[in-house]
Amino acid sequence: MELELRHLRLLVAIVDAGSFTDAAIALGVSQASVSRGLAGLERALGVRVLHRTSRSITLTATGAQLVTRARQLLDEVDDLVREATSGHARLRLGHPWSALGRHTTGFQRRWATLYPDVELLLVRTNTPTGGLAEGACDLAVVRTAVDEKAYANTVVGVERRHLVLAADDPWARRRSVRLDEVRSRTVLVDRRTGTTSVELWPTGTPPRIEYTADVDDWLALIAAGDYVGITPESTATQYARAGVVFLPLKDAPPIPVRVIWPRQDPHPSTQAAVALISEAYAK
Repeated sequence: MELELRHLRLLVAIVDAGSFTDAAIALGVSQASVSRGLAGLERALGVRVLHRTSRSITLTATGAQLVTRARQLLDEVDDLVREATSGHARLRLGHPWSALGRHTTGFQRRWATLYPDVELLLVRTNTPTGGLAEGACDLAVVRTAVDEKAYANTVVGVERRHLVLAADDPWARRRSVRLDEVRSRTVLVDRRTGTTSVELWPTGTPPRIEYTADVDDWLALIAAGDYVGITPESTATQYARAGVVFLPLKDAPPIPVRVIWPRQDPHPSTQAAVALISEAYAK
C-alpha cells in the first residue's frame, strides 16, 4: 500500500482533534474509516505513528516528525489547488529585487482601482526570471537580459545606476560619483540577478568583483564597509535603510527595465499590466 495525501490529512486531523471520533466528524467520515486509514498509513510506513490508549492519543517520535512535514506538504498542495482553481482572478507579478521601485505603490493602487476583479500579488523570487521560470508568477519585472525564445518581453522604462556604500564611507557625503572612480573599490554583485559586470569598464582595469546571492546579505556586507555596490535606482526606494547611502553614478549607462511573460498561454491580464507599468515609468 502506498502513502497517499489522504493518509496525511487523516493523521493531521486526528492530532488536531485529539480523538478518532472528533477527527471523523471533522473529516465527514466514519470513525471506522479513520481507524482503517491510520492503520493503512502505518502499514505503508512500516512504523507506528501514534500511541493509542482508551483515554489518550500521543505521537511517537516518528509521528511527530511526520506531522510537521505533513502540515508543510499539505499547505503547499492547498496553495497549488488554489492557484489552479482561481482561474484568472489573480495576477502574480514577480521580481528579483526591487519590483517597480518608486512606482510600485502607485501601480498597485492604480491596478486595484482599474481591475478590482483581478487580485494583484507581488512575488519576490531571486532568480534571473523573477520567478517566471519556476512557475512562481505570471509575468515578471527584470533588469537583466532574457531568453527571447522562451519569453516575450518589452522594455517599459529605464533607471539610472546608483553607487551603494556604507554611511561612514569617505565618499558618503558626495553628491555623485564617476564610474571611473569605482575602479579602485571592490564591487559586490548578486551572481544570479545582478546588473553589474566588468563590461561596465570596457577599457582599462576594472574593479575587483565579489559575489553574493541575496539583497539582504548584499546590503549587510556593504554597510560593514568592505564593499560597494552598483544598482538600479529602484533599489534605493525599496531598500533604503540606515547604514548605507545611495549616490547617483555619473556617466554610467542606464538600466533597461523589462516585463517578461510566457510566449505560450500568457495570463489574460498581461497586456493590461504591461500598459499600466509603462504608463508609470513614463511619468
